[in-house]
Amino acid sequence: MEEIELYLDDARDTMEKALKHLAIELTKIRAGKASAEMLGGIQVEYYGSLSPLTNVASITTPDARTLVIKPFERKLIGEIEKAIRNSNVGLAPNNDGELIRLSVPPLTEERRRDLVKRVKQEVEVAKINVRNIRKDTNDSIRKLTKEGVSEDAVKMGEERVQKLTDAFISKVDDTYAAKERDILTV
Repeated sequence: MEEIELYLDDARDTMEKALKHLAIELTKIRAGKASAEMLGGIQVEYYGSLSPLTNVASITTPDARTLVIKPFERKLIGEIEKAIRNSNVGLAPNNDGELIRLSVPPLTEERRRDLVKRVKQEVEVAKINVRNIRKDTNDSIRKLTKEGVSEDAVKMGEERVQKLTDAFISKVDDTYAAKERDILTV
């Protein structure tokens, strides 16, 4: 029984990581409001290597529709502008020589629907990850019968894994519903 508890704890921890990863990925999908997280995946050429934008510039949101990027070194402004243009954030940088301003346009109904589809894709990936964790955990628990653990204990362990999986799938669904509301709210 002790081994089953260890597998359950590992499964819970891994499912938590999958949920956290989903939250991180969803912050990259904009909901019409400007946020620094929208630029989270952008890499900038800095002295011959790629660095995250947040490591080479400060990002502020003076209002709900504007992002302002101030490079730590003025000579990086062109590289930052190029990185933003090459990313798929869909924002056009406006460079004044010292700052880069990004105006976040209001979302059209069609764009909102596209964003909801992207959210659904990320949610499906999270659900698949949770189910794979369930499968791996159940496989590990079943192998314990060869080590002398009773079949009843294995069956109870599998039931507990299923309850854990159901709870995390429910959390993923709640996360999806909240993000969908956020995107569709005008």
